[in-house]
Formats: sequence, C-alpha cells, structure tokens
Amino acid sequence: MKLFIDTASVEEVREIASWGILDGVTTNPSLVLKAGAEFEPTVKAMCALVKEVSAQVTASDFAGMQEQAKEYSSWHKHVVVKVPMTVEGLKTLAWCKSKGIPTNTTLVFSVAQAVLAAKAGATMISPFVGRLDDIGEDGMKLIEDIRAAWDRYDFATQILVASIRDVEHVRRAAVAGAHICTIPYKVFLELPKHDLTEKGLQKFLEDWESVQSK
Repeated sequence: MKLFIDTASVEEVREIASWGILDGVTTNPSLVLKAGAEFEPTVKAMCALVKEVSAQVTASDFAGMQEQAKEYSSWHKHVVVKVPMTVEGLKTLAWCKSKGIPTNTTLVFSVAQAVLAAKAGATMISPFVGRLDDIGEDGMKLIEDIRAAWDRYDFATQILVASIRDVEHVRRAAVAGAHICTIPYKVFLELPKHDLTEKGLQKFLEDWESVQSK
C-alpha cells in the first residue's frame, strides 16, 4: 500500500519522506494559502521530494479544469491533477486520460461515483471516509465495497483512502486492500507507536545497563 501525506507544508513532507516510507502528497490551493504560501512553488517543492503530488483544481467547469490541468501538469512530471467528482469533472478525467495526464478524483462518497470515475479514466479515486463517519455512516465500509467492485471488474484505477482521522482508518484500509492512504501529519506520528514496542525497548535498555554494570 502506498502512503501519502495530506498537507500544505513542505516541511512536513520532508520530515515524513526522511523516514523512507512516503510515496506521495495530496494538497490543494486553499490549504496552501492558509499556510501562507504560494501554490505553484509549494507543489514544485513537494514534487522534488516524492513521485506523486495531487494538486487540486479550483475551476468548476470543464473548460476551466482543462486549462488548470494543462497548467498544473506543466509544473512537474510528478503532478497528479485532482478534480472533483462531478459531471464536469468526469469530462476532465476523460480529457486528461487522452493526454496522458494522471488524475485523482476527489470527494467520492459512493460506489456509483467510484465506478463512473474509473470508467472515465481516473488514475486514482479518493473516497472520504472521515466525512462519512461524521454523518453516522461507516466510511471504511465504502472502501470495502469499492474494493469488492474492483475485484469483480478489475478496474485499473487506484483506491486512495482520504479524510483519514486515526490509525484505525489506516489499519482497515490496509486490510481492505486499498492501494493508497493519504494521512494527516499528526496521524503519521502515531503510526510507528505501540505500547509493547515502548515497553520492550525499555526492558532491553534496562537489561543492557545491568550487563554493563557487572
């Protein structure tokens, strides 16, 4: 399973990349602006650190998305153009597919939407599991259902689990067979931790000190 970080911070990308486990980034212009940075330089800096950076369009119509897809893809070979799951977005996915531009379909909340995006040629789809949890649904059940559909029809589109809130989401995504998880920085910091690891390390250090003192 690929691991992406969902962030507007180049420094967070650099830190997690230093672990040797990071495959990509998801970001958008509003997150970058809130962080006090500019979108294009931020995306280019991230592309220098990982091989896939999903950069979201801001246009809502096909013509506007098409122009932004052209622009974003010209910035770096590692850019993946992120488009919304709308009719205009589907048109953009098909156009990008014809031009060899990789895409990520964002704001997917149903199997039907996932199938449409895959049929239109999306490189990745991003079901938002945390937002489904927020309205009382089981977001990870959607991932399981999409995975089952993918196994039946052998779609090439990668399932990218988005809106991850905790380590349990990552666990369930891996077990379900998702291709990618995009994970917030604070959740990444929790992934290496386990109480037994900490206790085991402490016991080893205590034993080592005991041996050294003899």
